[in-house]
Amino acid sequence: LLCRLGVIRSARTTRALLEDLFRDVVFAGRRVLDIGGGDGLYAFYAAIRGAREVVCLEPEADGYDDRAAGVFGAIARRYPGVPVRLERTRVQEHRDADGYDVIVMNASINHVDEDACMQLTRSAEAREAFRRVFAHIGGLARRAARLVVTDCSRHNFFAALGVRNPICPTIEWDKHQPPEVWASLLEEAGFARPRVRWEPLYRFGAAGQRLLGNRVAAYFLKSMFRLEMVKA
Repeated sequence: LLCRLGVIRSARTTRALLEDLFRDVVFAGRRVLDIGGGDGLYAFYAAIRGAREVVCLEPEADGYDDRAAGVFGAIARRYPGVPVRLERTRVQEHRDADGYDVIVMNASINHVDEDACMQLTRSAEAREAFRRVFAHIGGLARRAARLVVTDCSRHNFFAALGVRNPICPTIEWDKHQPPEVWASLLEEAGFARPRVRWEPLYRFGAAGQRLLGNRVAAYFLKSMFRLEMVKA
């Protein structure tokens, strides 16, 4: 279905990505918040893996278009009764009294405030903007909740050369930050024990994951990282 919709190129590589990304995350019986969930791929994956309830936040602004909404609807029709709910709102406006056990931010952390993200290491005002948002996210997390963040670091071989990355030619590197910057701010919001993994190219199979899943290789590829933290 996802291949037909044009959401993914290969079921094999997407399965490998999802299994690697969430290999030590338990969804069964948990409440999940997917911040900036786009077409719902990660949200539905969590639900199919047994999540009790999944809320997918994706505002109509910031690039959410009719195509993404159509994909979300198509997946929902394919899996009727799956407990996934789409809310077209920013995380800053989202309220929930029960709290979440798993929070996912897939390629969305910089979109919280792109202007502030660009100035994050140079501006106290920018850091304060993210502190407020992260404090709100921390308030949505139950104790011991897992936070999984994926994004690309701004440090990349092709960005350093000032040329387009042939793998990801549309990435605007100055609108991203390395995982250490995010971990530092998230610790101030009550998250702890940061763990960073670097994303390989899944098209090369298990051997490629072992060879390319490190910081050095990522620097010459997409600079994609996975940051996991736990709510203290």
